[in-house]
Amino acid sequence: MQLTAEPVARLIEEFTKLPGVGPKTAQRLTFFLLRAPAEQARALAAAIVEVKDRIVFCGQCFNITEHDPCAICSGGRDESKICVVEEPLDVLALERTRAYRGLYHVLHGAIAPIEGIGPEDLKIRELLQRLRPREGRAAVEEVVIATNPNLEGEATAMYLHRLIEPLGVKVTRLARGLPVGGDLEYADEVTLTRALQGRQAM
Repeated sequence: MQLTAEPVARLIEEFTKLPGVGPKTAQRLTFFLLRAPAEQARALAAAIVEVKDRIVFCGQCFNITEHDPCAICSGGRDESKICVVEEPLDVLALERTRAYRGLYHVLHGAIAPIEGIGPEDLKIRELLQRLRPREGRAAVEEVVIATNPNLEGEATAMYLHRLIEPLGVKVTRLARGLPVGGDLEYADEVTLTRALQGRQAM
């Protein structure tokens, strides 16, 4: 005999598929929505559907956007610099500092062999294509590698460095103002600003 109504059990199961949401948190979220006004639940459902329907990846930098190309790629930024990050959240973190005026490239992850994520699973090939000289576009002079300062981020940074250095493009890495083992999205603006300003050649 099923103790929980099928729609409730299904919602709990869907919540547990979200990162960082365990069974207890999924139950709390589900029962919160059950007690909430119907309009609130419908607004949440509509927001989720709208994100899936309207948000796409920028065809140039692979950041999330409503319009392709995104506002950063089409906003008259310094095209001679590309900052490589793991996730779209990292772009938001760096933009809050207002210390960087170049373009971005979002890898959508980091090399993690234990989890089965290799270079071919990331947007690395697309990055290398952006570094090739093209008519009507400024040459890229510097690639700032801003992967997270953990094992996977360091492995990804070293891999990118080996690929990019032979192309004659300067490769820099964020300075060690960031704590080892931390994520960019949790760093404050001052730490990120200092890390950007103190970046070093690899």
